[in-house]
Amino acid sequence: MSTTPEEHGPPGDAETRQFIEDFAIMLTDAGLQRMASRVFTALLATQKGSLTAGELADVLQISPAAVSGAVRYLTHIGMVTRARMPGERRDHYLISDDQWYEGFGRKDAIYQQLSEVLGRGVDAVGPETPAGKRIAETKGFFEFISKEIPVLIDRWRQEKDR
Repeated sequence: MSTTPEEHGPPGDAETRQFIEDFAIMLTDAGLQRMASRVFTALLATQKGSLTAGELADVLQISPAAVSGAVRYLTHIGMVTRARMPGERRDHYLISDDQWYEGFGRKDAIYQQLSEVLGRGVDAVGPETPAGKRIAETKGFFEFISKEIPVLIDRWRQEKDR
C-alpha cells in the first residue's frame, strides 16, 4: 500500500516539494549524485527527523533500489546516519545536527592527499613548465583549503553556540 508524502513529514505542500527539488539540483550541480541529492534534501526537510527507505521511496516517488544506492553513498561519505529505532526492524536515515560541518571537516585528509599527489605531478612535469605551474597552483589551493577548513569549522561551532 502506497502512502502519501504528508504522512512522512516532507513534502506536505508544493512549496516544500519544490524546495527539495531546487536544493537537490544545486547539490547535484556541486557534484553530488542526483538521487543522493534528492534523498539528502528530503531528509533535511522532514519534520520527523528521520525516514525509512520505504518512506523515502514514497516521498520522492523513486524505486527502492534508487533509495538503497543513494543512502549507501550518503552514509559512506558521512552525510547521512543510519539508525534503528527501538522495537523496529527497519533502518531509519537521518541527518544529525552537526552532519554538515563534521562531514566537511573529515575531508581534510583528502585535501592533504590531493596536495601530495599534485606535488608529485609538479616534480613529474617540471616546476618551471606551464603544466608544472598550473599543477603547483592547484596544489597551493588544496593546501590552503586544508588549513582553512578546520579554522572555519571551529568558527562555525562558536557561531552556532551563540
